[in-house]
Amino acid sequence: MPTSSAPLEIGRVALTVNDIDRTGSFYQSALGLERLGGSGEVATFGAGGRVLLELRADRSARRNTGREAGLFHTAFLMPSRAALGRWLHHAAASRLPLQGASDHIVSEAIYLADPEGNGIEVYVDRPRAAWTDKDGKIRMATDPLDLQNLADAADAAWTGAPEGTVVGHVHLQVGDVPKAEAFYAGTLGFAVTSHYPGAAFYGSGGYHHHLATNVWNSRGAGPRSYPVTGLAELEIRADAAELAALRDRAGGTDTLTDPWGTRICVAGKAA
Repeated sequence: MPTSSAPLEIGRVALTVNDIDRTGSFYQSALGLERLGGSGEVATFGAGGRVLLELRADRSARRNTGREAGLFHTAFLMPSRAALGRWLHHAAASRLPLQGASDHIVSEAIYLADPEGNGIEVYVDRPRAAWTDKDGKIRMATDPLDLQNLADAADAAWTGAPEGTVVGHVHLQVGDVPKAEAFYAGTLGFAVTSHYPGAAFYGSGGYHHHLATNVWNSRGAGPRSYPVTGLAELEIRADAAELAALRDRAGGTDTLTDPWGTRICVAGKAA
């Protein structure tokens, strides 16, 4: 896992959904995640025995408008370019409604959404040597992706999300980028790695980004009004030193909320 050596990384993403059966079936069929546990109102999904996604059912929750603070997308990182190529063939054969594809210099990414509008990215990292310029700064862009070249990298048929698939990063909608930086960099301890107009990117251990925040659809958004579909909780995993430092900055708690009320749970990384 390319992110596993970082002091901070993404654990699992929890979503509130109106229809847990339909949404869960989508993540199994579209992304090849395994159902790992849960029953009734909660279900967990992942790859290689690792939980990546938790769905929480709430039929009465109002549907997220898409213009408020919360989730922009959950980004599932494939362990190899061949794996992403296999998934691309699967997406084409399944007629998945893709929403875009981009070459970000640091990665190759394909975008879609689940049945309730939660954004999804499926991507693979380029070698780390390609991420930085001559001054050592991380370079990111949004250029056209050569889908045929990516599809040609497939080495077998798609049989589901392979072991080593992780949530590489999570991109959030916020109301104000400087306020988001104060929380995600200042309190959580991620380094600011890059900026786009209206967005900031945060990483740990030299990774291009574990988190991003933008105001593209949500500029000026106020605190979130619950219950609402979309992001319910984001888990951050920290090594022992980072966990102690983060708890100190957060006043001793492992559960925080960002300035818009998005819940962040901090847990220790597995030994």
